[in-house]
Amino acid sequence: MATVAARAPNGATVLPKYHQLPETSYELDWADLVTLDLSQFDQPGGKQKLATQLFDAIQKIGFFYIINFGLTQEQVDEQFAIGKEVFQLQMEEKLKYRADLENGGYNGYKPLGLREVRPGIFDNTEIYNIPKFIAELERPHPEVIDQNRPTIETFARHIHDQVVGKLLVLFAIILELPEDFFLQRHRYEVRSDCHLRYMKYHHRSVEQNEALDNVWVKGHTDFGSLTLLFRQPVAALQVRTPEEEWKWVKPYPGSITVNLADSLKFLTNGFLKSSIHRVVAPPPDQTGLDRLGVLYFVRPEDSLELRPVISNVLERLGYNKVTDNSAVGITAGEWVKARVSKGVAQTKARSEVGEEEIVKGRSAKYYD
Repeated sequence: MATVAARAPNGATVLPKYHQLPETSYELDWADLVTLDLSQFDQPGGKQKLATQLFDAIQKIGFFYIINFGLTQEQVDEQFAIGKEVFQLQMEEKLKYRADLENGGYNGYKPLGLREVRPGIFDNTEIYNIPKFIAELERPHPEVIDQNRPTIETFARHIHDQVVGKLLVLFAIILELPEDFFLQRHRYEVRSDCHLRYMKYHHRSVEQNEALDNVWVKGHTDFGSLTLLFRQPVAALQVRTPEEEWKWVKPYPGSITVNLADSLKFLTNGFLKSSIHRVVAPPPDQTGLDRLGVLYFVRPEDSLELRPVISNVLERLGYNKVTDNSAVGITAGEWVKARVSKGVAQTKARSEVGEEEIVKGRSAKYYD
């Protein structure tokens, strides 16, 4: 007999409690990353202190942690629970919400095994992206998302307003720009490809990992301004250091891992560096585990041209000249759509691609 899901008084399905998996017992070669305590932001001198910390961090590597970001672990785990329920839906149901990936659309469901990563071996990721909660981006969702929409929207808006907003102010302070400079280019109510993501890496066999040299996703940069990854205990994320070494990113309790992405690099002519990172097979004691993730991707307003800003800091440091690496003439929306559609249309396995043209002569690189 089929079981009937329990219902809350408001009619929503009662989600099973999500339990985070244990961390690896292996002592890996962890990256040395700065941690920003966002509770200091509104304290006297706090913003300047955090901006100084962040400036030092991004001189070394475009990855850092934030803590005390205004959400409880229970609120975070609730999002993991929703993501888990989404991926447990029947494939027929999930495919009703498939993203328009071929045309650069990223919101909705991305099926498992869509992209070839090595000849004959396909990706092991399922993704469900939820766009900003504005009328222009409304779209149908599975029942589990619709029933939990208030919780999801509250969570996503908190990230955008109370976490991302503070980080964008810090970048403006670093560049000696008005504090709202980047805020005015990342307004929640204006169309952009910011989204909340549930993501599942399905575990691979030992034989598959050996065939892939343990690399699930080649080194790459992200499309937008920032990526926020809520603590993921299954170790698999690595960051590329300026010395071109791969270091593991440790899942610290109560933290969000943040990395800089392409748009901030373009807007600052390379001063804010889009961090190179990859996903690899977990250590032996986590090999058989699926890796569920909750992420938030921050992207500028679609219409924003990715032209370097005018800043005294960039001038003093020599970043004030437009270079061949700039994205002048490309908007944020064009860049995202082109990168998404290129990934789907790719005819070669990703392992065989070192660089590919994206749009208007601008390329993206991939790293082993």
